[in-house]
Amino acid sequence: MPQTVSETLPDTMAAMLLTGHGGLDKLVYREDVPAPRPAPGEVLVQVTATAKNNTDRKAREGLYPTRDKGEVTSFAMGGSATLTFPRIQGADVAGRIVAVGEGVAESRLGERGLLDFNLYPDARRDLNLIPDYYGHGADGGFAEYIAVPSDQFHRVPNPELADAELAALGMCSYQTAYHMMTAAGVKAGERILVTGASGGVGTALIQLCRIVGAIPYALSQADKADALLALGAEAVLDRNNMGDFTARVLALTGGDPIDAVMDLVGGEMTDRFIDTMIVDMGKRRSYPRLSIAGASGGNVSEIMWTRIYLYQVQIFGVSHGTREEAEQLVDWIRSGQLKPVLHAAFRLSDLHEAEAYFVNRGSDYLGKIVIVPDSQWDEHGAAFALAPRA
Repeated sequence: MPQTVSETLPDTMAAMLLTGHGGLDKLVYREDVPAPRPAPGEVLVQVTATAKNNTDRKAREGLYPTRDKGEVTSFAMGGSATLTFPRIQGADVAGRIVAVGEGVAESRLGERGLLDFNLYPDARRDLNLIPDYYGHGADGGFAEYIAVPSDQFHRVPNPELADAELAALGMCSYQTAYHMMTAAGVKAGERILVTGASGGVGTALIQLCRIVGAIPYALSQADKADALLALGAEAVLDRNNMGDFTARVLALTGGDPIDAVMDLVGGEMTDRFIDTMIVDMGKRRSYPRLSIAGASGGNVSEIMWTRIYLYQVQIFGVSHGTREEAEQLVDWIRSGQLKPVLHAAFRLSDLHEAEAYFVNRGSDYLGKIVIVPDSQWDEHGAAFALAPRA
């Protein structure tokens, strides 16, 4: 039997259910969803905030094809699709433990923390070959409660971080960013081009580069330059002005090529990003490396393979990271080395509005949107509500 903070737990909860592939009409808010209970080795978390990620939209719309470019599907690296309906989305969960399953110490009751969002296929700490996650292969945090493995809910007591800010530091963005860097072997002193720099993964990459001593050059909109420079970018290149792109990069680096590209854009831009690394191979100290974890600019890139093998460009596809990387990120959060980039909070019942805002976000958008259960709004969401437009 679960051990609880209070004598009873609610039988039902509010949650946003994804009922199928499609538009926002497939997200249905209900207040009578059966509340989970922790199994042996699990904890029950009362959700206070969950960050929204682009993967929520892409999974809803079925935008993860691997063979047929027009296929509407979810990813199925393990051989079969794990996204079934109805599903509660939301991967980056912050909250407090209100019940523990068999084998979990009662001392963890009341603990505030952050979820490592991965559904790991096995116990290996340095390898994750079949990535899946809470909110896709199992119910996530767009609800009032979630049951998760106790060793994946990491204690983060830091009083300087509000729960919404803690959710904005969630693993979906930061672990993806960190794995992009570890896959490519990013080292101190290297010049790193970060594309899509204003989003959750991009802002994470800028901070993580500085932590390991690398030098991040950001590609984003010009009006976000000040914020990205304050976050740690060495310089910001305007994505709306791609003419003479390599020359502009070299002007910023003092004529040295980019050592590695962390690409979240893809499409026709990928070839230009490669140009910044192979422009002068005689000045390089290591192989050109391209880490890819997104395709906001298009899912298909046309690249001459002779450019790849003659210039020995190493390409790394990245989706999720490992247990070791998650634990390192939590250490950096606890020590204050990682800072939240929180754009705004929305009520769970207003998730349709949050999704529409995310898709049509304006030039002032930077960082993460978090979703707060209506029952937690006054305490954990209201202070971060979207400011009315002038």
